[in-house]
Amino acid sequence: MERSGGGHKNKRPRITDGGGGGPAVNQSNSADRRGGSSSMGNGPMHPRPLIALLDGRDCSVEMPILKDVATVAFCDAQSTTEIHEKVLNEAVGALMWHTITLTREDLEKFKALRIIVRIGSGVDNIDIKAAGELGVAVCNVPGFGVEEVADTTLSLILNLYRRSHWLANEVANSKKINGPEQVRDAAKGCARIRGDTLGIVGLGRIGSAVALRAKVFGFNVIFHDPYIPDGIEKSLGLTRVYSLQELLFQSDCVSLHCTLNEQNHHMINDFTIKQMRPGAFLVNTARGGLIDEGALAAALKDGRIRAAALDVNENEPFSPQTTPLRDCPNLMCTPHAAWFSEQSYQELREMAAAEVRRAITGRVPDNLRNCVNKEFLHSPGLRDNMNGASALAAGMSAAAAAAALAQHFPGMQHMAGAASAAGLPLPIVPMSPHAGLTSSPAAAAAAALAAAQQQQQAQLLSQVQQHNAANHNNNNNSSSNKDVDSD
Repeated sequence: MERSGGGHKNKRPRITDGGGGGPAVNQSNSADRRGGSSSMGNGPMHPRPLIALLDGRDCSVEMPILKDVATVAFCDAQSTTEIHEKVLNEAVGALMWHTITLTREDLEKFKALRIIVRIGSGVDNIDIKAAGELGVAVCNVPGFGVEEVADTTLSLILNLYRRSHWLANEVANSKKINGPEQVRDAAKGCARIRGDTLGIVGLGRIGSAVALRAKVFGFNVIFHDPYIPDGIEKSLGLTRVYSLQELLFQSDCVSLHCTLNEQNHHMINDFTIKQMRPGAFLVNTARGGLIDEGALAAALKDGRIRAAALDVNENEPFSPQTTPLRDCPNLMCTPHAAWFSEQSYQELREMAAAEVRRAITGRVPDNLRNCVNKEFLHSPGLRDNMNGASALAAGMSAAAAAAALAQHFPGMQHMAGAASAAGLPLPIVPMSPHAGLTSSPAAAAAAALAAAQQQQQAQLLSQVQQHNAANHNNNNNSSSNKDVDSD
């Protein structure tokens, strides 16, 4: 829903052409954004799956990728209370940044949602377990911005060691620094890098990239990551330690590169800070919740941590006036921007949109590249509800699709009914702009069937016959309860 800086209070929400072939859902007054029942104007939505960008309004990258298979809308919401009822009722897919949170309660508001793609790598603002139990696949984009975050991390580490940030501020503030004694006073705390130990927590894509860069500068690099197999340290020429305590004890500088979850929330706290070397540096470009900011503030003020550089904070955007870190010496904060470059920004959005497209045109979760909650996706009939035009375009269950097929193709009534009873999928047809979908579920199913290949129909019939034959010897004409997976 587009936010309006002014305008008439009673301005009706509308659907406008968002460019690139997809409409954008816009809503103006705040009362309607928070659950009002204003009706949508300017005619109905296209009878295609609705994909919503929840916490943004720029769909210029996503629309060219999705416009031939979906209707793309933006909401520009900070919470689900600001999302229009039409999106809550009809959206089958959602794209989201990190500025909105989806709890179980939020997820239950969506009536047709089947996939969420987080435009980024972290999914700590989504209850992925609840999503899976509700039949919603959650995906992320873990492969973007690796170079950018790794380069930023090294930049922050170099700033801590060489104090470039603080020295530049001295010059900007017109402080005269002349002669070795004044340089010594201004640059107090500068340290030599070569020979120091850098401890990396989390040796994933970014952690590995940081390790390789740090070795070039002369760091002795150690890491702790209980989730990767033995031998990685040998291929990268690193030293592995098997506990966080050991890493903190050995490191002159600690850099965090792990995901945030219930187990590692406030991993850096008063207790673990006491395990660090006195005067060590701390860098965080991962997630703000990994650090107890109150404990870090106390450690900076009493010198137990010499300096810290944070690109992420527990509460974002970072506010120096309200954070426990206010008035802390030797602290450098950047605004969660380590991932950004013009190239990574484009790639990120393209990769997220491509994942949504795979969900629309293929099987979920089979065709998804980065589904993070597969272990929770045990909702019955999930593939039936996600796959093919009859489901995503018309919102039909397998049973409803079978009934529609029987109505429009009487000769196939037995096959469709048996397929539904046996738990078998109907022929799957990727959605296209020429699918001839209409607002009628029956017509949508008929169009999907007409486009299905003869080979798929024959295969389905063969499976149904096999299923019936297996039950014939038991004189049982009722449906089998055994699920058959034809993937």
